[in-house]
Amino acid sequence: MSETPTLYLLDGMALIYRAYFALMNSPIRTASGMNTSALYGFTQTLIDLITTRKPTHLALALDTSEPTLRHTWFPAYKAQRQEVPEDIVAALPWIDRVAHAFQLPVLKYPGYEADDIIGTVARFAETEGITTYMVTPDKDFAQLVSDRTFILKPGRSGSEVECLGVPEI
Repeated sequence: MSETPTLYLLDGMALIYRAYFALMNSPIRTASGMNTSALYGFTQTLIDLITTRKPTHLALALDTSEPTLRHTWFPAYKAQRQEVPEDIVAALPWIDRVAHAFQLPVLKYPGYEADDIIGTVARFAETEGITTYMVTPDKDFAQLVSDRTFILKPGRSGSEVECLGVPEI
């Protein structure tokens, strides 16, 4: 009997931010003082996902530092956003190393946000009959939910992971 294919697409920056801010009041630091909260939380989420959900396919979507097409069309796009915290910037190369260690494909493309990549891959997977879980706390992904595409929202403070399908949206 063949295994039903399942694809888990991780919204990298959303998960990294979530991990960083979850431990903001008691950050985890190395002996040299580097804040590893984002790295720790992201890695724990990844390990938990692999051990509990057992995906057949898994990928990490990340933003690039280049402006997106939306910035070209609308220069004020995300202009009010604060700069990425320096601790998160410092953690990104380490998160790349974790992804490499887990043989996790990293999907990023200049001019596009991770959200665009996740949406494109999820829609393609759906046409191939693959059940897809978009691992993110971001409600913007609700527009992509279908009978084969779900949001897997990580729990907070020990709460359970929430799987959102069409009825929950």
